[in-house]
Amino acid sequence: MALNVDIWSDVACPWCYIGKARFEKALAEFEHADEVTVTWHSYLLDPSLPEAFDGTERDYLAQAKGMPAEQVRQLTAVVEENARAEGLAMDFEKVRPANSTRAHLVLQLAKRTDGVDANALKDALFRAHFVDGAVISDPEVLVGLGAEVGLSRDQVLAALDDPALVTAFQSDLQNARQLGVTGVPFFVLQNKYGVSGAQPSELFGQALNKVWAEISPAKPALITLDGPAGEACGPDGC
Repeated sequence: MALNVDIWSDVACPWCYIGKARFEKALAEFEHADEVTVTWHSYLLDPSLPEAFDGTERDYLAQAKGMPAEQVRQLTAVVEENARAEGLAMDFEKVRPANSTRAHLVLQLAKRTDGVDANALKDALFRAHFVDGAVISDPEVLVGLGAEVGLSRDQVLAALDDPALVTAFQSDLQNARQLGVTGVPFFVLQNKYGVSGAQPSELFGQALNKVWAEISPAKPALITLDGPAGEACGPDGC
């Protein structure tokens, strides 16, 4: 028996990075973790983002979104604080805004390539974007990150124009729309229960236990009958 968890997220989304850490903490403490199957799905928060923006994430929010600089500083400081609580060294002074479509195509490739850990690539992309200040739309950056999980240069570069991967990426976006997803991270457990946002790990744990209790076979209730107990055999004999 398996408990299936589908997760929609964007590698350019800071709360997706935090939510991943919180969910994985809950999963590590879940008694049946080895029977949980996690599948990552693409989501594009800001299709209008250019391939690369000349400035930091704070610059982009202030200039392109028209947000006051002080408001941007306060908002990003809150995100950084939450990230630190999960052991993530997020630094918005270094984050370079970039359209994440190419990164998603490489993730789609990783999901379909034997021996490649798509989850590890997801972590590498988050780290590159939010910690190292790398431009995740840069093919050379993606080649380097792909190499960390066993993808060749040729595989990564081919993925950026692969019609099948583009279709898979667009299918994820379409499925998110059909589910009514308007923000990420978004978790769907057993194709039935949705959990929105970077919830505390304790709440993710509660969700896992709730769904597991629902899908696990129920133990038969014993009926108490009048009269002596019926004879039976056990491990020690009959």
